[in-house]
Amino acid sequence: MSHTRQERLEAFGRIVDTLEILRVKCPWDAKQTNESLRPNSIEEVYELCQALADDHPAEIRKELGDVLLHILFYAKIADEKGQFDIADVCDALNEKLIFRHPHVFGNVEADSADKVIQNWEDIKLKERGGNKTVLAGVPKALPALIKAFRVQEKAANVGFDWEEPAQVWNKVKEEIGEVSEAIASGNHDEIEAEMGDLLFSVINAARLYKVNPENALERTNRKFIDRFNFIEEKAKEAGRSLRDLTLGEMEELWQQAKHQ
Repeated sequence: MSHTRQERLEAFGRIVDTLEILRVKCPWDAKQTNESLRPNSIEEVYELCQALADDHPAEIRKELGDVLLHILFYAKIADEKGQFDIADVCDALNEKLIFRHPHVFGNVEADSADKVIQNWEDIKLKERGGNKTVLAGVPKALPALIKAFRVQEKAANVGFDWEEPAQVWNKVKEEIGEVSEAIASGNHDEIEAEMGDLLFSVINAARLYKVNPENALERTNRKFIDRFNFIEEKAKEAGRSLRDLTLGEMEELWQQAKHQ
């Protein structure tokens, strides 16, 4: 169901008004701070990502609401401190979107998504006044896999990249060899370092072949969980536990799960 622009504005106004009331009249809402909300915000974003991965419209709508609530909450807290309010947040976002899309609102040419991304990186550097590095925009708190992907993207956007995607496989093979050497040495610190290099190179390969490694890994996680649950269920049906099964029996059930 699509609403009119006026209906959308009215809906946004209602939730803002509701939060204003809760902030005054609800003891729980009244005592919340940026620090108390922050852990829940992280959880809400993950739940939204889960709903998106499940492609469940009703859940996506619900989780978007939960994330929006946190955004409004932080803006309300800032408003109470005299720092800014939700209107300032919206205005700043609007200005940034217009500034970063000169190919839409200006006279810059960008006929492909890759060109748009390159323009963005140039614009971001100008926004920082040249005081920060290309990689400074990658949040330190990102999970390692996502951070590696973003670091590689930003480096590639300024020309630090392979000339051809296929070239990355030599690097992956090189890192596998170095992992093997580290394992042979028995030095745990070296093994960890080389494993990290190997993972970084595989993430780079995914990027070069236009695959988001986070999505790819989550897809494999789900596949493994489904198949492992199948093995566990079959064991229970036979009155056995997983520990009672031999590796051969597990493998046989695994193959059955693959064909389900």
